[in-house]
Amino acid sequence: MEISAVLVMAVIIEAIIAYVKTWVVEKKIQWQQIVAVLFGIVISFAYGLDIPALVGIESGIAYVGNVLTGILISRGSNYIHDLYKNIISKKSLGTGVKG
Repeated sequence: MEISAVLVMAVIIEAIIAYVKTWVVEKKIQWQQIVAVLFGIVISFAYGLDIPALVGIESGIAYVGNVLTGILISRGSNYIHDLYKNIISKKSLGTGVKG
């Protein structure tokens, strides 16, 4: 695995942790967020969406990429666009991540 793949996964994990932090640390669980996450995961499975696989990171555990993608898309299009820009900037730091 190339260093750029590790950097891309770090960006993805950071994005998810920032989202979940509002539920655990700040204790601000809103039903809209839960519905959005569940809907995002269902859509990811239904359409086979897997952001890590798109950038060349394959999971050894089935469907992890779909769940991560579902959580990410539940945040909305602006967030995904910002994530995409982060991934592109991390890809320029190394080689081996497919785009």
